[in-house]
Amino acid sequence: MTHSADFWGQVFNFSDYGQLLVLLRNSIIAGAVLGLIGGLIGVFVMSRDMAFAVHGISELSFAGASAGLLLGIGVVQGSIIGSLVAALLIGLLGARARERNSITAVLMPFGLGLGILCLALYPGRSANKFGLLTGQIVAIDDPQVGWLIAIAVIVLIGLAIVWRPLSFASIDADVAAARGVPVRGLSIVFMLLLGLTVAVSVQIVGALLVLSILVTPAAAALRVSASPLVVPLLSVIFGVVSVVGGILLALGGSVPISPYVTTISFAIYVVCRVIAGVRARRGISGRRMPDAGVSAEVMA
Repeated sequence: MTHSADFWGQVFNFSDYGQLLVLLRNSIIAGAVLGLIGGLIGVFVMSRDMAFAVHGISELSFAGASAGLLLGIGVVQGSIIGSLVAALLIGLLGARARERNSITAVLMPFGLGLGILCLALYPGRSANKFGLLTGQIVAIDDPQVGWLIAIAVIVLIGLAIVWRPLSFASIDADVAAARGVPVRGLSIVFMLLLGLTVAVSVQIVGALLVLSILVTPAAAALRVSASPLVVPLLSVIFGVVSVVGGILLALGGSVPISPYVTTISFAIYVVCRVIAGVRARRGISGRRMPDAGVSAEVMA
């Protein structure tokens, strides 16, 4: 009984919660911004079938952040460099899905191995090492928030510019190319925007769990709607709730932020799947069976 109480005390402990909440203003702002851009770009990640590529970029982002920590150039700067290098490699060399998956599969172990090497050589606190993999909520200072907001503005402006042609190219690249849409150029631009988003995501949820922000909210939204307006809106709401909710829950425990964020994100996805299943069953049961007399006439 005591062991169980100790376990839940580590996961949920809201003593002095109000005082701690004031200290995490930067983290809450960062989480809301990350949920916004992650929810928007996640729609294209799903429509372009690039969830695996996101994981590959996150591994190179982790390697860059680890190298930045080791060399003293800055975790954020290193993470951005690693993400952009991975995004460019995947975008330039992986025009087709099979090629993209192969390149991603090659980059992932290399990035993870390089990152682990840099962390093994880093003489500083072990919490900094662990946080790059699983996320942390107490290390978001004013300069990092400034970097995150600046990158988010760049991503939002970029998405606003390419949203319509990118949507067209994501639905049918061949038809879009025939209509004069620069499909290749849009793909590179999107990969760069995705790389920047992954870079800032690593600072919050860690390199191993980026998919919970850049894939799961959009996947959940697509389960309950097909509207080009509703899906991005729901994806953003799900993303913000997952990240900010995870931060608020993690504040009351002594474990990393990642389990809270991923649990909320997964719960939202499960609920959306249940809703979609109920709708599908109602749609099937709501169809009227043909009248017996009519069926007999048809058979005759």
